[in-house]
Amino acid sequence: MNIATIILAAGNSSRMGTTKQLLPIGNTTLLGVVVKNALLAKTQKTYCVLGSNSEKIIPSLQEYDVEIILNPEYKTGLSSSIVKGINHVKTQNFDAVLIMLGDQPLVDTSFINNLIALFYKNPSCIVASNYAKGVGVPAIFPKEFFNELEKLKGDKGAKELLKAKKEQVYKAKFPVDLIDIDTYEEYLAFKKKQRDIS
Repeated sequence: MNIATIILAAGNSSRMGTTKQLLPIGNTTLLGVVVKNALLAKTQKTYCVLGSNSEKIIPSLQEYDVEIILNPEYKTGLSSSIVKGINHVKTQNFDAVLIMLGDQPLVDTSFINNLIALFYKNPSCIVASNYAKGVGVPAIFPKEFFNELEKLKGDKGAKELLKAKKEQVYKAKFPVDLIDIDTYEEYLAFKKKQRDIS
């Protein structure tokens, strides 16, 4: 089964005050960590949707085997990046798409592979991550949902579709920290936590 990964990283980091995709983490960046984790997982191709500050971000990804998709409509919300990504991958021969966020550095390769393994056992279901207030991405969508993903609008991303299709959603309950880094305080807290662990 061919699975494409789409990493959503087109936002303008309005709450961060700086380009969060380029925030340093170890010897790479916030987005670099997500891309590395995705590339090590068992999918066939990895795409990254960029919009705001793409000209600054693209050079930071040149060492990775990731294909860039540009989203000039990024200001209309997260959904526009999903639409751009699906428009691109549906012309290829993929059976499903894994949608990830570019600001969740603790979503590691092991978690992604666990999602993939669950999907192989439940290929007609959407396999989604488990949050305190419901389900969300990272999530794997079979290709029969591509047309509905293309109709998404606004800044809620895939949440509305996941809610509408809840009978067809398989909730993945593997332990993972799904924190997304939106503010500089959250970034500093994440860095401190990493230092404390190491």
